[in-house]
Amino acid sequence: MILTVTLNTALDITYRVRSLRPHASHRVTQVLERPGGKGVNVARVLAALGHEATATGFAGGTTGRVLRDHLADVPGVTDALVPIGGATRRTVAVVDERTGDTTQFNEPGPQIAPAEWSAFQDRYAQLLGGASAVALSGSLPPGVPVGAYAGLIRAARAHGVPVLLDSGGEPLRRGVAARPDIIKPNADELAELTGSHEPSRATQDARRRGAHAVVASLGPEGLLAATPEGRWHAAPPARVHGNPTGAGDSAVAALLSGLVERLPWPARLARAAALSAATVRAPGAGEFDPGTYEELLTRVAVTGVASAA
Repeated sequence: MILTVTLNTALDITYRVRSLRPHASHRVTQVLERPGGKGVNVARVLAALGHEATATGFAGGTTGRVLRDHLADVPGVTDALVPIGGATRRTVAVVDERTGDTTQFNEPGPQIAPAEWSAFQDRYAQLLGGASAVALSGSLPPGVPVGAYAGLIRAARAHGVPVLLDSGGEPLRRGVAARPDIIKPNADELAELTGSHEPSRATQDARRRGAHAVVASLGPEGLLAATPEGRWHAAPPARVHGNPTGAGDSAVAALLSGLVERLPWPARLARAAALSAATVRAPGAGEFDPGTYEELLTRVAVTGVASAA
């Protein structure tokens, strides 16, 4: 079982409009509602890849109940969310069908009480006993300590469970110091962590700060990885147009599935790049277009990268 942690879960709502124009009324052509938050998206993609996944984190209020109802309909994903008194947030993505661009609105998360954080830590410790790998994904809701991921990483390491961290800002900085097996920042998060806007140099610096391996998402330019086994760049043959929401979460699912399957790094990265691109072609986060994935999997270029000076 692969365990995914989403401390700031969300009910994801996607609106599609013909053309998004400021200061105008819009007729929505399609509405999609999905269980969301980065780790929940990871769990859904893992299940679609044939892996058993357990999703934990927090859920509460009316939106939390709707999220859990949707999650119950996802084969292969076990709901281990911890109930809270506050209401789970919503995220709204508006897709402009004319341009393919997506505008995202993310609500703040609910306040987490000390007793609720303690209850989650107990649940997490129990779930680690049956986990083959862990993903810690997304932002922290109010009330959760900024060093939360660092503590969860240390707990996973104590159980001998490899852990991937996908976050940003201070939670990422503190988490890296706890020596996670993999981090997966985007270009902005990597630059904020290291102070360098040159990805090759920044990935190496992130490893020196404590990450065992670093896989940076570079948007349409693919992925850049710095690992103990080598450095690689992975990119699909051409840019894929669509909704990029959740593409990074699919990359996390690919990296974790490759880890537990003991694939070599180039194969993991090819899967991650293909799956990310296939997610851009899907209607919403936590999903991917199977045809695009199969087509791109053998066409992703994975090339070795020399170390930065």
